[in-house]
Amino acid sequence: MIKTRVLQETGVRYFLEVVRRGSITEAAATLNVASSAISRQIARLESELDTVLFDRVARGMKPNAAGELLAAYALRMQLETERIGNEILALKGLQRGEVKLVSTAGFAVDFLPAAIADFRSSHSGINFHLSVGSAAHVTRLLREGEADIGLTFALAPEQDIKVEYSQSAPILAVMSPGHPLAARKQVALSELVAYPIALPHKKITMRRLIDACCSKKNLLIEPVFSSDSINAKLSFVMAGGGIAFSAELPIRKLLMNGQLAAVPIKDRDMNALHMEIQSLAGRTLSQAAKAFLNSLIVKAPTPG
Repeated sequence: MIKTRVLQETGVRYFLEVVRRGSITEAAATLNVASSAISRQIARLESELDTVLFDRVARGMKPNAAGELLAAYALRMQLETERIGNEILALKGLQRGEVKLVSTAGFAVDFLPAAIADFRSSHSGINFHLSVGSAAHVTRLLREGEADIGLTFALAPEQDIKVEYSQSAPILAVMSPGHPLAARKQVALSELVAYPIALPHKKITMRRLIDACCSKKNLLIEPVFSSDSINAKLSFVMAGGGIAFSAELPIRKLLMNGQLAAVPIKDRDMNALHMEIQSLAGRTLSQAAKAFLNSLIVKAPTPG
């Protein structure tokens, strides 16, 4: 008979970190404990449960079917413990707590910092943590419970991810107000290739969509500048370096201030991107995270 108390001990915490990091060595570095201590705890866990939990592979350790089952359980318990802790702190209202966010770069330019500042003007006891990366980074942190809320531009649904809000986010051609195309009501991709272009790196969702559209139309765009920093690309454009691509939300303030111009692209496939606010399916968010999620949805672009 399995001793269920073993599922509440340090060994499970160590086990979950090995699942996340893919190796005992990296888990030990993250937890600041000796590798041997983690190995002993996992060996004890496997002995108590009478089953092997990992397949030892060339680059580390990968959970087998039993390991994946335990990891799912352990993560649920960890998230629930964290939520209850936040709820206890929030018994007197939204006076204390933290919200962990993850987003792609465009949301970190203006939208999220402004939303956080506005929220904290009414709830100054709530602290925020924001991690910025690729769309895959957003999905990974949500799945691992390292973030409460994710914001990203997406092309297709992700398993285990709940879409709390979605809105079409057409890709715009972004240029300086004095650019020859800036006064146009819309422009075709084929017209843009005559000008210097800045593109995101190939790993970024928007770049994959742009490349797919160009391939479909037999167009070749050779960027004069590529970067995973949206700020770098926008600065390049404002300096008169050429044309870049963006959804409207990240550049909204720059458009209002007249620092940039944005022209819709009439190629239909360039309208496939969606802005999404996401959470982990099945997760119960803390009161602070729920309240901030609702405030984000209010501030998000409205349909139509």
